[in-house]
Amino acid sequence: MPELKRLAILDDYQDVTLAMGPWDRLPGLEKTVFRDTIADREALVARLMPFDAILAMRERTPFPRALIERLPNLKLLITTGERNRGIDAEACAERGIIFSGTPSFGAPTVDLTWGLILSLARRIPEQVGALHAGQWQTKIGVGLEGRTLGVVGLGKLGSRVAKVGQALGMKVIAWSTNLTAEAAAAVGATRVEKQELFAQADVVSLHLILSDRSRGIVGAAELAAMKPGAMLVNTSRGPLVDQPALLEALHAGRIQAGIDVYDIEPLPSDHPLLNAPNTVLTPHLGYVTEENYRAYFAGAVEAIEAFQAGKPIRVIAG
Repeated sequence: MPELKRLAILDDYQDVTLAMGPWDRLPGLEKTVFRDTIADREALVARLMPFDAILAMRERTPFPRALIERLPNLKLLITTGERNRGIDAEACAERGIIFSGTPSFGAPTVDLTWGLILSLARRIPEQVGALHAGQWQTKIGVGLEGRTLGVVGLGKLGSRVAKVGQALGMKVIAWSTNLTAEAAAAVGATRVEKQELFAQADVVSLHLILSDRSRGIVGAAELAAMKPGAMLVNTSRGPLVDQPALLEALHAGRIQAGIDVYDIEPLPSDHPLLNAPNTVLTPHLGYVTEENYRAYFAGAVEAIEAFQAGKPIRVIAG
């Protein structure tokens, strides 16, 4: 494999990539860090054209075929994490671009999911603000023990979220298209139908991969079925939820929502969710932990070393 000369590190919002990875192992590689996300295709092409290697942070910058085909110098494209549905792996393969992933650490999205649930249930952000304003105990929260947690997508993350719910004394129900009663029972949950889950749950937590089949899987009917005051938590992908229907339900005061993922990221300052009531919003922090970042960037250095040795690793097939 030819020696790589220039690496673009994209979407490093916190400016931490170079400090949190063993980049000293690549002294001959020029590294350029970009802290902003460019949505304009022409501007993005102009930025990326000089680079023969790119490190993408999750799906912050998508790489569809139309972009990949306009980067003739690109030889190695690395995504943090084991997969990235925002990158066209088939287009990479057709153009001879190696598309590699990195390891990750643990399941940090589980932590954030419960942070959002507890923030909503005990009204933590609201009460912190009141305390700083000189007020004391202005609202009453709700306990989770004895309540029902509905998990939509009982895979790796959903199962771990379910186990925390059980530890808090919650009843756990679950649904996904291919979930069986036996698989649900294996993690202490009860498999129910989709509409039943939304009608019964006090907390609904989404843990699905975004696909054509799952896009908009939570729509007006599901939101209308939820109990008054029930909580919807989304730490998976924003487009799983029909946004106009969600905004209507929030403004009507029917439900609460803890949201970490959005239809547009970074979230524009005029996005309607920012003015919606009954919400706790975080800026896509599910995977943003020190341990995970260190695993990502060590894996990126390994991928570059392996590429330059002619033995690419963790190649994601098209």
